[in-house]
Amino acid sequence: MAHPHSLTPSPQSSQRTAISYLFWLATFLGFAGLHRLYNGKITSGLLWLFTWGLFGFGQAVDLFLIPGMAREKASKDSDRFLATGHYSGQSGLLDAVSPATPQALTIQLLQIAQTQGGQITVPQAVLATGADFGEVESALKNLMKSGYAHIDNDPDSGVVVYSIPGL
Repeated sequence: MAHPHSLTPSPQSSQRTAISYLFWLATFLGFAGLHRLYNGKITSGLLWLFTWGLFGFGQAVDLFLIPGMAREKASKDSDRFLATGHYSGQSGLLDAVSPATPQALTIQLLQIAQTQGGQITVPQAVLATGADFGEVESALKNLMKSGYAHIDNDPDSGVVVYSIPGL
């Protein structure tokens, strides 16, 4: 499993980078700093907005800083998700529903796996969802029986890892 702070871009940070560059292009419409606001840099984003990207200089420098901003925001979102069990999507506006039904739990498990490069362990899922071990293991085994997941052991720790291709 990839560590959330690794330097290789995750699918979330790659998508966030692309969207950030689109927001950066809004400069040509008179809206500098939207990319900073999108990446959670509210103070500097507002400063850029009201000063036309620090008179264009800050906006030009940001062309090189956007990938780092996107990785940092994606990492913070991932850390917040792991700490609270709430998935915040790309924009941080959508929280996951509580796992009241097996379908809702499955959706949460898929969201967790997506933030972890398509892999998930039962303890991670229990911490993130609040569901009990039996419910989580049952939902993951159902994904496996349906052919959507496969089970393996981490070569270093021996921990059981469910891999979900396509995430």
